[in-house]
Amino acid sequence: MKNKAIIFLSFLSLLAVNSFAQVGLKKADKQYAKYAYIDATQTYERIAAKGYKSPDMFMKLGNAYYFNAELEKANKWYGELFAMGGEIDSEYYYRYAQTLKSVGDYAKADQMMTQFNQKSGEDLRGKNFVDKKDYMEEIKANSGRYEIADAGINSKYSDYGSAFNGKQVIFASSRDTGNFAQKKHKWSNQYFTGLYSAEMSEEGALTDAKKYAKQINTKYHEASAIFTKDGKTMYFTRNNFNNGKKGKDANRITLLKLYKATFKDSVWSDPVEVSFNSDSYSVAHPSLSPDEKTLYFASDMPGTLGQSDLWKVAINGDSFGTPVNLGPTINTEGKETFPFLTDENELYFSTDGHPGVGGLDIFMAKLKEDGTFKAPLNVGTPANSPQDDFAYLIDTKSRRGFLSSNRDGGQGYDDIYRFLETRKLVCEQVLSGVVTDLETGEVIPGAKVTLMDDKFNKLKEVIADDKGFYDMGEVECGKVYWVRGEQELYETKEQKITISKTDGKTDLPIQLEKKVKPVTVGDDLAKAFGIKIIYFDLDKWNIRPDAALELEKILDVMKQYPTMKIDIRSHTDCRASHKYNERLSDRRAKSTMEWLIKNGVDSGRLSAKGYGENQLVNHCADGVKCSEDEHQANRRSEFIITAL
Repeated sequence: MKNKAIIFLSFLSLLAVNSFAQVGLKKADKQYAKYAYIDATQTYERIAAKGYKSPDMFMKLGNAYYFNAELEKANKWYGELFAMGGEIDSEYYYRYAQTLKSVGDYAKADQMMTQFNQKSGEDLRGKNFVDKKDYMEEIKANSGRYEIADAGINSKYSDYGSAFNGKQVIFASSRDTGNFAQKKHKWSNQYFTGLYSAEMSEEGALTDAKKYAKQINTKYHEASAIFTKDGKTMYFTRNNFNNGKKGKDANRITLLKLYKATFKDSVWSDPVEVSFNSDSYSVAHPSLSPDEKTLYFASDMPGTLGQSDLWKVAINGDSFGTPVNLGPTINTEGKETFPFLTDENELYFSTDGHPGVGGLDIFMAKLKEDGTFKAPLNVGTPANSPQDDFAYLIDTKSRRGFLSSNRDGGQGYDDIYRFLETRKLVCEQVLSGVVTDLETGEVIPGAKVTLMDDKFNKLKEVIADDKGFYDMGEVECGKVYWVRGEQELYETKEQKITISKTDGKTDLPIQLEKKVKPVTVGDDLAKAFGIKIIYFDLDKWNIRPDAALELEKILDVMKQYPTMKIDIRSHTDCRASHKYNERLSDRRAKSTMEWLIKNGVDSGRLSAKGYGENQLVNHCADGVKCSEDEHQANRRSEFIITAL
């Protein structure tokens, strides 16, 4: 009887829990549906504390914290979701992986990402993970380049996003200014943000924070301002609220829009919406190109790959072109946001779609000449943390800047950190060299040089200039390339080169070997095969060591052509008498022939004759003053082919 009573009481207790849960769940689900995530989590957690378990409740609890960037808390509830087992949508493998990174469990996070890739099909986030399974090694290599400190103006509320405007820094803050009418956002339970200004020291510290542009700030969100260099135009983000009217989408949600204001007579004009805004999607976080002709921004407008993508649009005076998605090199099915393009054509942005440390990570992608971007690089720690890191801003001259983060140890919900970059992220290398003749060392103008990747895919082709110099321009550090040199009279040559992993220039000389040229009777054998001229000292006929080296090449050619016959023709300079020079040149011809015979050439293939000073190669005749080098040019032997 006692056991029955215990079972009955337990049953009543379970009924009470379920009854309480059902009532509470209805309330929490309504809060969740209205994006009142703070209220929803409080209700869900009270139900969970009573012992109630539900995959749907754990999913929503995890999401509510995940969407508010409280990843450690989200990790707890996603863990409960996965502990229950059953069929789970692939997106939750991705979100669980992100929250696992926030608590330092990278091994399990990678397991979740492997399963996410298997379940999600063509999702770029899964592909990026598979393509960069060593992403932590890349992040480690890119880390340690920043000295980071509190910016100096953070509050216990949310402070984030910064922009230079002259000597001021403009940022967004939800700090309480004592206004009793100030609204709170149900999503995060934070006050709506407004624009603030601060003075910046040479070391980047911020002071004297105060409200900025009262005519711009409203009772809803203003954030992410950007200014033209002359300080006369401002683009900024605001809720869909203009002229006292609040716009909503089909689900009655007020989204984000971009606005433009003009500074005139020390006052900002009433903001106007940009033409590509819509009540149906958000447009936010503007950034200008260095020439101020292109506006970059984040949006989930039609054509977006994921939760939000980066876009660009041409600025045509007071109007705009058609927005263009930056494409899958940058964008993923995740969230890409807070673009910032430097005057060095480096696009910094935050994303949770590329493999990172956790939450939103800051990445940099180099803008190429054709308008596309190179693969993004994670900027490493400590700029990135296991939490959200975003709104990167840098002065490329001083290498000082700011970023925003909700990392541990901050003052409030989000905080602004100042930094000094001590080493640039991108290793810059250029590849160049000179194309020369392998035998003579002479430069080869007009040679075609082709750059290929390690799979022999053609990347670039250039023509060597009149000094044989070629320049491939910028190449990737640490990468393996193949370089091909070609010229009509030479054998094609390919050589492998590994570019250094540190900044600098890579010099790659290319030495091409002449093809075996077709020769005919009457050709000078030495000229035909690129062999240097055989020279003699003044009043001497012995074979000099440098001449012997060239005669070795003559010998080699005659071995290749066993029926070839040559006539050795030797010469002198103009000094001494004609008769003496005829005898001297004759001795030089015979000395040359004897060397060849001694080294294996049949004497029947050779003839030799001296021509004295009768065939000078320059102006150095009798009575003409010439240098020793000019006279040396005439003291020579030639090898004329007489039979083949």
